Amino acid sequence: MWKLRRDSGLQSSQDSGNAMGDGTRLAPLDKAGLERMSRFRYELRRFLRFGEEISREAGVTALQYHLLLHTQAFAGREWASVGELAERLQSAPHGVVALVTRCEQMGLVRRRDSAADGRLSEVHLTAKGRKVLDRLAAQHQAHLGELAAVIEAARFGQ
Repeated sequence: MWKLRRDSGLQSSQDSGNAMGDGTRLAPLDKAGLERMSRFRYELRRFLRFGEEISREAGVTALQYHLLLHTQAFAGREWASVGELAERLQSAPHGVVALVTRCEQMGLVRRRDSAADGRLSEVHLTAKGRKVLDRLAAQHQAHLGELAAVIEAARFGQ
């Protein structure tokens, strides 16, 4: 499990005596386990590279695609706040504001002041943003099954 340290970024639970956050001890991986982990990382990187390539073909960056996707992450609404997007993207809020501005300039999203909370800015998809998202999400979904099989194999030692 990864956790964010205030002083120097990410810290692995392995850095603290090879234990999980709940105190569970982690056993080192054997050769077969390392092979499964390597395959998982390889397939994950292939999936991410695929996403980068199809995003570029659609005229957006992978990060812009992720922002579009995460505007739809919350049940019961069709928008996300900058803070929620920052969490989902694992980015600083000021960086997400700049990303939203670029997406807004491209006609992919629009900001609205929240009627419920004046401190919030809601990020909504435009029709153009929805079209780009729908196309890229469908292409990603078609490849998720392959990645899911690799994840299962890595988890259960198959």
